[in-house]
Amino acid sequence: MAETFQLEIVTPEKKVVETQAEEVQIPGKNGYLGIMPGHAPLITELAVGEITFREHAAEQHLAVAWGFAEVLPNKVTILAETAERPSEIDVARARKAKERAEQRLTSGDTKVDVGRALDALHRAEARLDVAGKK
Repeated sequence: MAETFQLEIVTPEKKVVETQAEEVQIPGKNGYLGIMPGHAPLITELAVGEITFREHAAEQHLAVAWGFAEVLPNKVTILAETAERPSEIDVARARKAKERAEQRLTSGDTKVDVGRALDALHRAEARLDVAGKK
């Protein structure tokens, strides 16, 4: 069995990653998925979270939000709405987004779109988690 697989992570703006990876962890809609070479084929919806992958024995991290992943035995393709490396994350902006989302959720205002506020909170938390792994 192969020791690596082709990993591509793409957003509408650019190809973020194109490498040979030893493993990848993907935030699926119903929880994280661990993918290794030779994995059974599948397609999954992405949630907001962190993608962790290992290339040349070094761990890499990306904050992602929404999209899809296609897993084949020798290739994983991730189409994400957003994908950011730790160095690309504006930490101050992410903190402000987290604070705004928390304020909306605790305001008691019945007009607040709770689902949207939760999405914003989770995205900000994922970005802050990944930014801390520089």
